[in-house]
Amino acid sequence: MTTREASMEEMLSRTARFKELVPSKEAFVDMRIPGCERDIFTVIGSGVTEDITIAPAITAVEGFNVTYIGAEPGKSGSLHSHDTVEVFFAMTGSWSVFWGDKGDQEMILEPLDMVSVPAGVMRGFRNIGENYAYMMTIVGGTDAGRVLWPEAVLTKARETGLKLDADGNLGK
Repeated sequence: MTTREASMEEMLSRTARFKELVPSKEAFVDMRIPGCERDIFTVIGSGVTEDITIAPAITAVEGFNVTYIGAEPGKSGSLHSHDTVEVFFAMTGSWSVFWGDKGDQEMILEPLDMVSVPAGVMRGFRNIGENYAYMMTIVGGTDAGRVLWPEAVLTKARETGLKLDADGNLGK
C-alpha cells in the first residue's frame, strides 16, 4: 500500500466543526408535518437531502454520507426508504427506530447504540427521550440517491405547502 501526504489545507476542507454547522428545518418533504419537525445537519455529502440549497460541511464524498439529526422529544422522521443502507447511531438521548411497510417493527437505541437498516426497507425514527437529542445517520454510496416516501406522507406534506418537483427536490 502506498501512502500520501495531506496538507493542513486539505485536512481543514475535510473537517466539520459542530459549532459551525447550520441546521436545516426543511431538508425533507415531511419536515413541516406536525410531529416531524427536526434539525438536519449535513456533515459529509448531501446524502438523500431534498433541499438542493443545503451545502454539506465536507464535500468530499467517498462511499458514504453523514448527517446529524437533532430533535425535541416526540419528534420523528416519517417512514421512508432508499436504495442504500442507512445506519442510525444514537449520539444522545433515546431513539425509536421503526421499520416495515407500516412501521410496525421497532428497536430502541440508547446513547452509542447503532443499527444498520438494509436498502429498500421502509424505516423511520423518533426521539423518545425527555430532552432534545442528537442522532447520526450514515447513508451508503457516494451518490446516496433519493428518498422514497409512502403516498400518505407526500399527501400530508402537500397540505403544509411542501412538495417534490419532477427531479425529487423540494418545491415550495
